[in-house]
Amino acid sequence: MAQFSLQVQPVDAAEWIDTARRAEAAGFHTLTAADHPGSCAAPFVALAAAAAVTTRIKLGSYVVNAGVREPMLLATDVATLDVVSGGRAVLGIGAGHTPVEWEAVGRVRPGVRARVDRCIAVMEATRRLLAGEKVTVDIPELTMHNAVLDKPRPVQDRMPLLVGTANSRLLRWASEHADIVGLTGFGPTKSDGHEHRVRWRLADIDDQVALAHAGGEPALEALVQQVEITDDVDAALAENARDLGMSVAELREVPFLLVGSADEIVAAVRRNRERWGITRYAVRRPALELLGPLLPRLSEV
Repeated sequence: MAQFSLQVQPVDAAEWIDTARRAEAAGFHTLTAADHPGSCAAPFVALAAAAAVTTRIKLGSYVVNAGVREPMLLATDVATLDVVSGGRAVLGIGAGHTPVEWEAVGRVRPGVRARVDRCIAVMEATRRLLAGEKVTVDIPELTMHNAVLDKPRPVQDRMPLLVGTANSRLLRWASEHADIVGLTGFGPTKSDGHEHRVRWRLADIDDQVALAHAGGEPALEALVQQVEITDDVDAALAENARDLGMSVAELREVPFLLVGSADEIVAAVRRNRERWGITRYAVRRPALELLGPLLPRLSEV
């Protein structure tokens, strides 16, 4: 059964509450909020507000920047969300990539290896705190002493962990420890420090999926960059094909794009399950109207 997560940023109170209610009514599995301190809303505050007006939809971060978040505060935030939502929280974490977010907290963004080391340390420490353990860590990337999350205690015995990444080391770690691997398809960060090159060649995706299942069988979720219902797929994908140096035929096979007629999108979701085992999709705000009517069909794929 395919599941869809809707990533949205609050614009105002009325719009956010309405979106949460509509997403749940449409059948979206999870409502998620991004984490880019200084340029978007605080994810757990926004999700707690959504919890008050929904009853079934899961609520998660997609994804918190482990480079600028401390495990004690992160565990407290997600445990609080779990309590106020009645056990619907999902913890999504990534290594982070935008330099300005480090600069804003008085740090210099580390290189890739150090960011990955920090991300793994934060995930392990946060999970241990949520499990009620006393945590001490003393490594270059993270220092904690006798940290314990006494209150609040999460409702769920095991907080679902989503790791959003295309990094090989994180994919391997997530294959053994995560509940969900968010396949981003990202390549190196561009010079603006925010946008990415992509790794959308089918062989690249094969490699990412192999790493994500190297040590276990977490659910695989594709981060979708374009959702469009159209009878003219060639025209809809022409710009991406030109920019990426790929053919439209190749892009039709990429799980990070859901473009085509309703029947073609359903067929693509089925094909992605059969080839890669992808059963989840993270989509953005426009997909609420575009995919909402299709979710009953997609949920059966």
